[in-house]
Amino acid sequence: MLIDSHCHLLDERLNAEEEIARMPEDGLLAVVENGFDLSSSYRASALAEGHERVYCAVGCHPEEAGGFERGHIEEYLRLCALPKTVAVGEIGLDYYYEIAPRKVQKKVFIAQLEMAHKAKKPVNLHIRDAYGDAFDIMKECKELLGSGVLLHCYSGSREMAERFTDLCDPYFAFGGVITFKNAKKDDVVRAVPKDRLLLETDCPYMTPVPFRGQVNRPAYVKYVAEKAAQILNMTMDEAEKLTVENTRRYYGF
Repeated sequence: MLIDSHCHLLDERLNAEEEIARMPEDGLLAVVENGFDLSSSYRASALAEGHERVYCAVGCHPEEAGGFERGHIEEYLRLCALPKTVAVGEIGLDYYYEIAPRKVQKKVFIAQLEMAHKAKKPVNLHIRDAYGDAFDIMKECKELLGSGVLLHCYSGSREMAERFTDLCDPYFAFGGVITFKNAKKDDVVRAVPKDRLLLETDCPYMTPVPFRGQVNRPAYVKYVAEKAAQILNMTMDEAEKLTVENTRRYYGF
């Protein structure tokens, strides 16, 4: 049995109720639905509150930073207080499309680190083409990171992973990308402390081989697990046990 540590079941490409109903036969203990703005965070919270195996993270994605308002913080804090909310996320920096200006993204990132600290929740970080700036902010705000950090869909280098580990001992989640033929992420996966390794799908995105190009599903986390086991020279049972223990420890469920 596995846990999908980061998903988007409420995306229009998926039927959330069908996916949740199939979780036992798909070998899933739990999934964590992540918000990307206030509206989606409300919906993620409602989904989690209504289903035993679903948990949620609430927050504003960097691409949505332009719509973030200080007045939203109290609403996010209210959602954080609910029993099925396990993290603030996904938050961070994304310079790939730079939909929101970098200055705005940084301001909103810091505001949400402060929010998570106040709520005593760990943070699920989305960082894309912005690891240097994210590291600098996290170093400056290290006192806000005491409840835990997860580098979701980690795409940085081995060296950057080691710098983050020295800074705040974060968790790292890997998804379908590690199954891609040209991903070259084996050394990065091996560099992550084993007690900090999580698995995810980020569905409906980042579909692993052998379904690459199709809509991703939480069930496909098993293909990520198989690849991680291969990279780490583990059995599938060992990989399942390790990553489930790590995920439960990080999220506290």
